[in-house]
Amino acid sequence: MPRLQDLMLSIPSRRRDAVVVGAGHNGLVAAAYLARQGWDVLVLERRHCIGGAAVTEEVIPGFRFSRASYLAGLLRPHIVRDLDLKKHGLEFLHRDPSSFTPTADGSGRSLLLGSSQNDNWKSISQFSVKDADAFPKYEDFLHRVRDIIQPFLDTPPVNPFQGSLRRRSCEAKIMFDLAKKMLRNQDLYRFYQLFCAPASVILNQWFESELLKATLATDSVIGSLCSPTSPASGYVLLHHVMGSIDGREGCWAYVKGGMGALSESIARSAVSSGAEIVTGAQVSKIVLSEDKCQAIGVKLGDGTFIPANVIVSNATPYTTFCSLLEEDGLPRDFVQHIRQVDYSCGALKINCAVNQLPSFTCLDGNAQIPRPEFHGTIHFSQSIAEIVQAYHMAAQGYPARVPVIEMTLPSVLDDSLAPSGKHVCQLFVQFAPYSLQQGSWSDEGFKARYVSQILSVIEQFCPGFGSSVIGTDVLSPVDLEAIFGLHRGNIFHGALSLHQIGHLRPAPGFSRHKSPIPNLYLAGSGAHPGGGVSGAPGHNCAQEILQEYQ
Repeated sequence: MPRLQDLMLSIPSRRRDAVVVGAGHNGLVAAAYLARQGWDVLVLERRHCIGGAAVTEEVIPGFRFSRASYLAGLLRPHIVRDLDLKKHGLEFLHRDPSSFTPTADGSGRSLLLGSSQNDNWKSISQFSVKDADAFPKYEDFLHRVRDIIQPFLDTPPVNPFQGSLRRRSCEAKIMFDLAKKMLRNQDLYRFYQLFCAPASVILNQWFESELLKATLATDSVIGSLCSPTSPASGYVLLHHVMGSIDGREGCWAYVKGGMGALSESIARSAVSSGAEIVTGAQVSKIVLSEDKCQAIGVKLGDGTFIPANVIVSNATPYTTFCSLLEEDGLPRDFVQHIRQVDYSCGALKINCAVNQLPSFTCLDGNAQIPRPEFHGTIHFSQSIAEIVQAYHMAAQGYPARVPVIEMTLPSVLDDSLAPSGKHVCQLFVQFAPYSLQQGSWSDEGFKARYVSQILSVIEQFCPGFGSSVIGTDVLSPVDLEAIFGLHRGNIFHGALSLHQIGHLRPAPGFSRHKSPIPNLYLAGSGAHPGGGVSGAPGHNCAQEILQEYQ
């Protein structure tokens, strides 16, 4: 099979059935599905590589990082099957155990969670026998909720009052089936709570151990500038446990070769069906007809015009409608809504090259032997109160002194990422706001001081970690915006608040991937069902286009 860069083509001048703006994973998914139906599809990517935020880059010689997105867990199983992604090189590396939370109180205890219910019970019971008994019931509850929600990820929000009679009948049946499922669900009130209540309320009802609650609560704030005590943070928690890897529900995995290998597998599938992908192609404008009644193509930074019947934007809603389009071609209330979308996030990523594995004080034995604790995500938050305090600092415009930190060591399971004896260490940090009261992310000294603060937090659990770091790639919210086109550094193309999901994403009346401009569609995470490397927005967008033009 040829390498992906050998498949990158120059841009022929003919009219295309569809031009996809941006080769992020959702844009590639949309392109693959359209190409499979015989469409002439061209994907244009401004960077030198494809994948958007799901990319592998060697920014430090010899070390290959999943530079932004770093775990797979949400990719829809039917996309893997439909696009033959395993055939095109996708390989998941299962992480078991999946979660490790060390302590630094001298007790030698730690929380280790994985697929074994017996091992989970033993680990949790160190902190609470009651919680150890409740944990499998909690996981079973989440499984039942996932079973209810899954069908809604693979289609635009159901609306039985619009569309053809056939479509309305199908959507009415979906709603009827959902109502039956919910009525049969003995935990219906908990299901309702999960959407509306703070994550802390939900977790307090299940558990009493602060360490367990803090570990689980991190999923309720990742990628969102909110607190576990914020209303609807329970939905963010749910969003992060919706995944399925090789039939295993609610688990996350590494991708062999990094997240860029996932994007490359989608690109290979698209190219095998006839799609063309061009990198280094900056789209400067989506071109409208003279009467501004429809999109007719795109213009590149060098002035090249590429005509197309359909334009599919994988960019954020803000970039699509406020940067690539002239606003006088859009309804005023629509533009106003897009400008007011909540893009708060507070994510920061540090990719570290290290010359040895971390040595945690709560673990006995030789720390340099890759051990099960290093397979999954390492959490450092010790209580929900600690997470809440970090949120309050970020909400006031200050990077949290003790932020939420998730550490992953993918090279423990994938030796293709780092030189022998060395490792890739990825730190995802939550509660570093885009807009600051003091300092600037463009100040390298300010950024370096904050990295030192983060390392000092980790040092409390594994002394000497900082001295093991031989190189860093630090991506502040401003860097995430500049490099990956993530408006205000929001990794989900818009916060996953209740007022910005479902029928309201990206704007009321436009949840079916269509825009106010005929022939222009939105395929990125700013569309339903939202962010994460799921491919669902790209898949759903392609299905809408095919249905519209069949």
